[in-house]
Amino acid sequence: MILNKNFKIGNIKIGAKRAFIVAEVSANHCGKLSVLKKIILKLKKINVDAIKIQAYEASTITINSHNKDFQIKSDNTWSKYNTLYNLYKTAETPFKWYAEIFKFCKKNNIIVFASVFDGKSLELLEKLNCPAYKIASPEITDIPLIEKVSKTKKPIIISTGLSDFKDLKLAINSIKNQKNNKIVVLKCTSAYPAPIQEINLKTMKDIREKFKVHTGYSDHTMENYTAIHAASLGACMIERHVKLKNFKSVDSFFSSTINDFAKMIEIIRIN
Repeated sequence: MILNKNFKIGNIKIGAKRAFIVAEVSANHCGKLSVLKKIILKLKKINVDAIKIQAYEASTITINSHNKDFQIKSDNTWSKYNTLYNLYKTAETPFKWYAEIFKFCKKNNIIVFASVFDGKSLELLEKLNCPAYKIASPEITDIPLIEKVSKTKKPIIISTGLSDFKDLKLAINSIKNQKNNKIVVLKCTSAYPAPIQEINLKTMKDIREKFKVHTGYSDHTMENYTAIHAASLGACMIERHVKLKNFKSVDSFFSSTINDFAKMIEIIRIN
């Protein structure tokens, strides 16, 4: 039996034979709160279920170092940023925006939640009554963080990208040990963009059967096709990056425009 079948994110039931569609803004606000608000309003019009932000600042996720361990390799998509600090500084959603983001989304009746990377951002988001949390795949072995998030009793979305089944089992058991069964595992390929031949959507079914949790799909491909296919295979949640047309950011090259995202939603809802 699937765990805790009837839990909700906001006012929307998860696992009710309907894909919960999440628009990941990530760095596509281009460092401007006004751009983020514009994206939110456009997503509201196309009936997205939720907006997601990434709750970190450069100084909370890395250090400002030019040591080779903190340099970005020349064959990496983001090599022009040279160091991890420069990349994350360009991509960050500043903590000082968060109260305004949540207030704006509440005013416009749209769900917003976040990927959380440390205790500081979790505390801030709890004060804003964040309705759910995502554990990004690099944090899947950060058991102290996962336990802290689990204790909020909020729904937890786990991305599989950099994990194996052993990592995933440990994360899921850590959540369940805190008496939290509100779990969604997103099949994810951590490549940007993700090659079609590496997607393997059948893994959703394997995870669902092995761990008795809801499963969905986090999409980093260049087109919407695999997200639509994932929904047809029973994904309870679809996540994809979204951007404003002609806006350039760290993540824009593999993100959907609002119009393409709207077409994806329309086709998924038909199914």
